[in-house]
Amino acid sequence: MKTRMMMIGTALMASLLCLPAYAQPGPGMGGPCTGGPCMGGPGPGPGPGMGPGGPGPRPPRDCAQAPNPEACKAHQQARDQAREACKDKFGPERKQCMGEQMQNFDCAKSGNPQQCEARKKVYQECKGQAGPAFRQCVQQKMPAVDCTTATDPKRCELHQKARAACKDKFGPEHKACLREQFGVK
Repeated sequence: MKTRMMMIGTALMASLLCLPAYAQPGPGMGGPCTGGPCMGGPGPGPGPGMGPGGPGPRPPRDCAQAPNPEACKAHQQARDQAREACKDKFGPERKQCMGEQMQNFDCAKSGNPQQCEARKKVYQECKGQAGPAFRQCVQQKMPAVDCTTATDPKRCELHQKARAACKDKFGPEHKACLREQFGVK
């Protein structure tokens, strides 16, 4: 009996000593910002979707460095208006509200007004669906883009080929197909 109690006590002590080391985040795993770029120092900072103090919204994008600063500012302004309109809602209700509010975006200010209008139309057609069914609906109904008016026609054509090759796949299979088409590992 005494030996059994000693073994149980030893196992308990060992697990309690190892637990704090196990709970520590490793390098590059996010965690609290203690000297990374968010504190002005070198090293890994918070991960994606992590604000300077941990989880939370990302800081706004610097539109001065965007390819189209006017479109960037218009998109930020529309998102801010949507956040204000949906500030009292949470969870799926907030997500739906944000989507509806972003439908009010003025496509004349976007980087590609024709594509913006087409996306708004398709989103309206797929409005009653959610999650994977919504994404599948949008993927099937989104019209092809006219690459002759694109700022980078070669890139546009590459995207069109990838879209055509992966049109029958959904979810993880669709992502894997796109990665294969673009040569991403």
